[in-house]
Amino acid sequence: MANSAPASVWRNPIHFLAFGLGSGAAPKAPGTFGTLAAVPIFIWLLQDLTATAYFIVLVVTSLVGVYLCGKTSKDMGVHDHAGIVWDEFVGFWITMWLAPAGWFYIVLGFVLFRLFDILKPWPISWVDKNVHGGFGIMLDDILAGVMSFVVLQALVEFVF
Repeated sequence: MANSAPASVWRNPIHFLAFGLGSGAAPKAPGTFGTLAAVPIFIWLLQDLTATAYFIVLVVTSLVGVYLCGKTSKDMGVHDHAGIVWDEFVGFWITMWLAPAGWFYIVLGFVLFRLFDILKPWPISWVDKNVHGGFGIMLDDILAGVMSFVVLQALVEFVF
């Protein structure tokens, strides 16, 4: 699906954040580009935090995301515009909580999160269709992140 990002993404700090620091303005696959943009933030700012500090960041970024995504969606008059990717940032960061260090796990977490986010197995699909506003925009990706987290942790524990 082609993505048409409004000019406000580059002028309005709330829209800029909701569009994942502009990564959601990618003309194709904005969710994938948004997730890619979340990777360096994970590497530089999150991966070395304690488990507790990381969890606090997840809670705060999720709550902030409800506001950012809801406000941007309302301003644009479109529910969950494809370019709103703050939810992908948080979903990927949830996936990577407690993950072992290294590129292998970053790539694996990225792939798992994108699969759950794109395929939307139940209950993600139900939330995506039935929960609206900023909370709904965030919740389906939070669930995709939690499911990806569980699979990644199971793979670490039982396979790798």
